[in-house]
Amino acid sequence: MDGIIAASPGRDVLDVGIGTGVSARPFQAAGCRVLGVEVDVRMAEFARAHGFDVEVARFEDWNPAGRTFDAIIAGMTWHWIDPRAGATKAAGLLRPDGRLAIFWNIGQPPPDLGGAFSEVYKRVLPDTPFAATPSDPLAAYEQFFTKAADEIEQVDAFGQSERWQFDWERRYTTREWLEQVPTFGGHSQFPPATLDALLAGIAGAIDAAGGSFTMR
Repeated sequence: MDGIIAASPGRDVLDVGIGTGVSARPFQAAGCRVLGVEVDVRMAEFARAHGFDVEVARFEDWNPAGRTFDAIIAGMTWHWIDPRAGATKAAGLLRPDGRLAIFWNIGQPPPDLGGAFSEVYKRVLPDTPFAATPSDPLAAYEQFFTKAADEIEQVDAFGQSERWQFDWERRYTTREWLEQVPTFGGHSQFPPATLDALLAGIAGAIDAAGGSFTMR
């Protein structure tokens, strides 16, 4: 967040897919004026309740009413945006030297535990993409990076894209990780019994590894 703010010409930020506001909060805390665009009414209401101005629309169709911004951010959302239409829309909303900054969080558990997680998904959800949990999540996201960068660079208003990587770690207990899992993409759609079986399997894997682990 500090890097994006430092690279932007001012403090007016548009958050594409603001969701609950989790990515917007550090920008707001740093003194930025954040406006959110969110396609989901429920998430928009949640973000508003936490102090954000949010307009409900699909970004590609959103009417900015003449407003422009110093930075447009998209945290874990740009893969839901049409890449060419989204980049073209963003170009028309940015002030001179403004920045389009899209970013993802990617977790890499310890190899043995990552393999154990994969086995749980294969057992509980064998016919879903989750059963093919990659050994290198960073490589799995490469398609998002490459496609986004290619489409952005096709829009004349943008120069060559830059890729930044910030490495950090966090330690999770079994309970803390089980709180995260249901928030992953698609997991809220699983039948309750399936989700319970998944969580039980993951809990068993973490407990067998000592009850906690470091996610990179």
